[in-house]
Amino acid sequence: MEGQLLDTIMSVQISADKMSAFLTFKRLTDDFECTVEQLEQFVQSSGVSVGIVPGVLQNICNNPLAFYKEQTLIAEGKSAGVGKDGFIQFIYDMKSKERRPAENEDGTVDFKEMTQLKNVTRGQLIAELVDPEAGEPGKTVTGEEVASKEGKAARFKIGKNVVLNNEQTAMYAALDGLITMTDKDKINVFPIYEVNGDVDYKIGNIDFVGTVVIRGNVLSGFRIKSAGDIRIIGGVEGADLDAEGSIEITGGIMAGNKGFVKAGKNVKCSFIQDGNVIAGDDVLVSQSIMHSNVRAGKNVICSGTKGLIVGGSIQAGERVKARTIGNTMSTATVVEVGVKPEHRSELLELRTKLKQHNESMDKADKALVILDQLAAFGQLTDDKMAMRIKLSATKRQSITEVEQFRERILDIERTLEDSDQAGVDVNNTIYGGIKIVIGRYTKYIKDPLQRVSFQYLDGDISQVNYRS
Repeated sequence: MEGQLLDTIMSVQISADKMSAFLTFKRLTDDFECTVEQLEQFVQSSGVSVGIVPGVLQNICNNPLAFYKEQTLIAEGKSAGVGKDGFIQFIYDMKSKERRPAENEDGTVDFKEMTQLKNVTRGQLIAELVDPEAGEPGKTVTGEEVASKEGKAARFKIGKNVVLNNEQTAMYAALDGLITMTDKDKINVFPIYEVNGDVDYKIGNIDFVGTVVIRGNVLSGFRIKSAGDIRIIGGVEGADLDAEGSIEITGGIMAGNKGFVKAGKNVKCSFIQDGNVIAGDDVLVSQSIMHSNVRAGKNVICSGTKGLIVGGSIQAGERVKARTIGNTMSTATVVEVGVKPEHRSELLELRTKLKQHNESMDKADKALVILDQLAAFGQLTDDKMAMRIKLSATKRQSITEVEQFRERILDIERTLEDSDQAGVDVNNTIYGGIKIVIGRYTKYIKDPLQRVSFQYLDGDISQVNYRS
């Protein structure tokens, strides 16, 4: 049946939004026949060119009676795609709050590595805005393009200690600290990380670019590293504490000869027992230091009500002050002042290296004598010739290193002589069994002494009346 006759039998309606097209029969005769090609031409002449439903025209041609009283959907437009909203791309996964133990390269799990802090340094990029995207355009059944909607743009919610670039598209840290999301998704950088409880397997090791505050104890085997200060509102067991600033412990250190407490500035606590403590400046203890190794760049002060130092080794660049040193049992205790502890350690290491190099050079000299004799008699084989060249080069290198060692040893020994301001001050009693070292000089205390100070005078260690 021709197209111009089909419009007397059927009609095509297009929806108001042009996203759908329907076919309706006006009348139907018994002799109605139509090919798919004819029906397609009729539909297209009615303005429908896109989205014809597969197979529907064929079904109408095959069985028109089934569609006679129906409004049949024959075409559907393509809806416009939904655009993607913009979002904030963080340098860390801010949604992840689950703590999982770290997995080592060999597949084992470190249950102490639980806390992955979102550390940032001043000026570091925190987050960037990612622009929204438009969806794919759609098409009506008449072939017209339907514009898509662009997604919503994201916005920074600015909290504390963050700054934006001029374009307002990137956020940076204004100081060293921890990225934190607070109420209403505000982005902040806080310079302090707090733990309300113990540092244990629930918290894990801590590595933070600011100050760490622990409102509890630090258990054995755990580690806290801080680019600022560390404050412990509790006690410390055999843990590793390392701060570029100061460390303050309201309780004490009971380490069991495990771990260490190391500060770039001061260490302050109530007591130290079986511990290893290192401070760039002062170690300040209010009760006692017992059987511990303590090193301070400036002073070790143990002058509280008890103020006891007994056992172990105490080293200070300037002074050691205590109420009591030692005990009635004459427990061996070493107190060294007048040189920075790291210089004294370096001196011991240099002397060991110097001895080793001298021994190696002596062996090389003996071997070279034999090789020189063989060369004089023309009996030097190729392999021995190579050995002779190698030994000669090694000897020259060792001579250079030995000279460097000796110069550095001399520099440190000069500082040992400059001990005028160094001293040991005992407000109450110093007992026998104490070894006092000031610079390069040593004094052993055999009998108890009361209210006394020790200092370097006229080439020896002298005891004088207590200096407060």
